[in-house]
Amino acid sequence: MTQQQKNLRDWLVALAAVLVVASFAIPAFNGYLARARVARAVSEIGTLSLRLHQWQRSGHALPQNLADAGITAAVDPWGRPYVYLRAADASRARLRKDGELVPLNSDFDLYSLGPDGVSALALPAASSQDDVVRAANGAFIGVAANY
Repeated sequence: MTQQQKNLRDWLVALAAVLVVASFAIPAFNGYLARARVARAVSEIGTLSLRLHQWQRSGHALPQNLADAGITAAVDPWGRPYVYLRAADASRARLRKDGELVPLNSDFDLYSLGPDGVSALALPAASSQDDVVRAANGAFIGVAANY
C-alpha cells in the first residue's frame, strides 16, 4: 500500500467517524432546540397572562387585544404572534375547547400555534396537538397534547 493510499484510508476513516458522531449529535441538538422553544413559549404565555391580570386588577376590563394592554410585539418562538381572545367578546364556537368540547378558559384564550403554525379550536385535532396553550384559566400552560 502506497503512502497516498494510506493517507486516503486515514482520511476516509476520520470522515466516517465524524459522520457517525454527527448522525447522533444533530438529532439530539434539534430535539434540544424544539424543547427550548416550547419552554420559551410556556414562559412567555405565563408572563403575558400575568400582565393581563395586572391590567385587569388595575381597574380595567380584560383588553380586546394585547395592544390595548400595552403588550406589543408578542411573537412566539416560531416567529408568529400569540393568539389572544377575550372570552367575553367571543361566542362559544370561537373559544378553544378540550376533548369534551368544553372551553379551556372562562376569561381569555392565549396560545401559540406551535411549530407547524396550524391549529384547530378543539385540542384533540391533529393540527392542535403541537400548540402551546393556556388552559383551566391559567392552571395549565403547555403543549396541547399534554392537556
